[in-house]
Amino acid sequence: MALAFAREGADVLISYLNEDEDARETERLVRDAGRKAVIAPGDIQDPRHCEQLVERAFDEFGGLDILINNAAFQMTHESIEELTPEEWDKTFRTNVFAMFYLCRAALPKMKQGSTIVNTTSVQAYDPSPTLLAYSSTKGAIVTFTKSLSALAIKQGIRVNAVAPGPVWTPLIPSTMPDKSVKEFGKSSPMERPAQPADLAPIYVFLCSNDSRYITGGIFDLTGGKMLP
Repeated sequence: MALAFAREGADVLISYLNEDEDARETERLVRDAGRKAVIAPGDIQDPRHCEQLVERAFDEFGGLDILINNAAFQMTHESIEELTPEEWDKTFRTNVFAMFYLCRAALPKMKQGSTIVNTTSVQAYDPSPTLLAYSSTKGAIVTFTKSLSALAIKQGIRVNAVAPGPVWTPLIPSTMPDKSVKEFGKSSPMERPAQPADLAPIYVFLCSNDSRYITGGIFDLTGGKMLP
């Protein structure tokens, strides 16, 4: 996604937790595309860190036109008893609270014509029983997006969300049983999970002038799977 935006002329600040090697590689790709890249490690569960991310974007770029909320945490469980209160809290703090912190810090400073794109999931509409916490956060993101869009449009700022189906990222093998990883994405009509590059164009589109009449929308990218 960072590379897709860079190729369209955007300078990019990349927030990440502690994956330094991946962050440096992303930074290199953005710079090779001829744009400025800033990498910013830290935990977005902390509201002050989220405020600092927005402040840094203004310091580095002189403004902030686009905010993409894409961080997520998930773990699979076979019963609700396995899901601890601490993990429930962490899932919401990463997936929902951080999105709120970033939007709260950024929106008052963003100019008319700016955009926010959140990342929900097919799990919001077709939740897996083993992803109780994660799917609950993704439902919350749908509601948050629709509600915030009605507030933000008063400032001329559009807010939308992308709802992917299965996407092949490091989150999958690190949080799912081996059997689920082997079958991941095969139930879609395309019989494969999406790659991140399959999804990046919709984010760019939603931040472009071509989508100027779109706000409060949830855009499903499921590989052809029909949702309930």
